[in-house]
Amino acid sequence: MVLARYLTVGLACTLLHIAIMIAGDAVGLHYVVSSVVSLVIVTAFGYGLHSSYTYPQAQRGATSFTRYLILVGSNFPLSLAGLYVFVDLLGIRVPISAPAVTVILVGFNFVASRWVFRNARRSA
Repeated sequence: MVLARYLTVGLACTLLHIAIMIAGDAVGLHYVVSSVVSLVIVTAFGYGLHSSYTYPQAQRGATSFTRYLILVGSNFPLSLAGLYVFVDLLGIRVPISAPAVTVILVGFNFVASRWVFRNARRSA
């Protein structure tokens, strides 16, 4: 059940991220700028949904949000590195590269988010 809820929230976050990346590319923003915009918006959106829907028993607050920020902080450089490889080294356009990198990171995010919210529940 947790996996289904995680994937539902993850899909919503993924679609939001991809939309931001494609929109940024369409208006001429570099993928790093679009990634920063996406980071801020999707982080708040994802924390809210994961802490209330994916892990409904998780305590919402400074501790779990800090852990979530650590998760995002770990994920962000991996995302940029993936985009660098796909866009700059392989020459694949952002509308294809952003979804590909996002899919690659789903497993990492699931394991890490379970750790974040499991610890938040136990520390309550």
